Amino acid sequence: EVELVESGGGLVQPGGSLRLSCVASGFAFSYSPMTWLRHNPGMGLEWVSTITGDGTTQSYADSVKGRCTISRDNAQNTLYLQLNSLKTEDTATYYCVRGSVSSRDPISSQGTQVTVAS
Repeated sequence: EVELVESGGGLVQPGGSLRLSCVASGFAFSYSPMTWLRHNPGMGLEWVSTITGDGTTQSYADSVKGRCTISRDNAQNTLYLQLNSLKTEDTATYYCVRGSVSSRDPISSQGTQVTVAS
């Protein structure tokens, strides 16, 4: 059974940083591309970033490009998302999912809440 547990969210001021984590289990993590999504009631579900299984290729939404870094530690079955220069519009619940932006599992985890406010 696929299990994904996100953490690392919180309340941060504009311009601040956060590092989100996602611990995975129940599947061959190192062979799976992984994706971060976010959901904000006002903007709906948005793709944030995807990384290949070996970690060599990353892609980012224009809204976070240059401020965000996706990475993974396959030895620890953990996916990361470093968010820098946070803006109020980054406020959302962030989810990790197995797969790429075009072929992914549905969201099955609780997510981690990021709130950017002064």
